[in-house]
Amino acid sequence: MAMNRIKNVLEEKKLTQTWLAEKLGKSYNMVNSYVQNRQQPRLEVLVHIAQLLDVDVKDLLVSTKTNER
Repeated sequence: MAMNRIKNVLEEKKLTQTWLAEKLGKSYNMVNSYVQNRQQPRLEVLVHIAQLLDVDVKDLLVSTKTNER
């Protein structure tokens, strides 16, 4: 189950995982695990990713809210 939209936002902005890894100071493998939703970044890291990608943090998250009552 997808928990984040990092992959989608990278694609929308035509940026690579390698670029993001360099900017975060993390390994490509770590960033790839975020992008593939195998591991979720800590909140501080997610905020940093949002800043680097110039998006709101909520744009990186998959909504779990449904409209059903």
